[in-house]
Amino acid sequence: MEIHKAEFVISNTDVKKCPEGNLPEYAFIGRSNVGKSSLINMLTNHKGLAMTSQKPGKTMLINHFLIDNKWHLVDLPGYGYAQRGKENRERLKRIIESYILNRQQLTNLFVLLDSRHAPQKIDLEFMEWLGECTIPFSIIFTKIDKISKGKVKENIDAYAEKLYETWEELPPIFLSSSEKRDGREEILSYIGEINKLQE
Repeated sequence: MEIHKAEFVISNTDVKKCPEGNLPEYAFIGRSNVGKSSLINMLTNHKGLAMTSQKPGKTMLINHFLIDNKWHLVDLPGYGYAQRGKENRERLKRIIESYILNRQQLTNLFVLLDSRHAPQKIDLEFMEWLGECTIPFSIIFTKIDKISKGKVKENIDAYAEKLYETWEELPPIFLSSSEKRDGREEILSYIGEINKLQE
């Protein structure tokens, strides 16, 4: 699948104000600085679609983008940014959970994990929560060009081992590099396949 048109629709903090209609939504979430904006820009071939920043924790809103008038790509706030302060973290947690639990159009949530790091407690707990709430999700390991292939495999295997402690099977897993454009075809094909099933 190729993306021909991507346009910003709306930003907000209230799931009730998200776009109406039945278009499928594919949301992207991850800890701050995981490379979410860069990945979204790479997938859509649109350099400035999602705002990239050297400062972690910039996305504070639910951002909707309309893709080829057929589906929405949703950029969600990152979770677990320690320097934000407890009150802000709680507010963001409410925004994220409200969207994930109440948005019927949510078709798949892509959880982004930084391939350079060993399994992080906050990511494992978040995916555990998604499983308990029966939210369909996939995993995208980002920044695979930043470390050796052997180390990428080692970290992914470590995550798989941790997840297998409580899960019988793993969600779909993708590997990506925004700079090298790795994973783009696989992720977009996956979205395209799900869209076809929903037609």
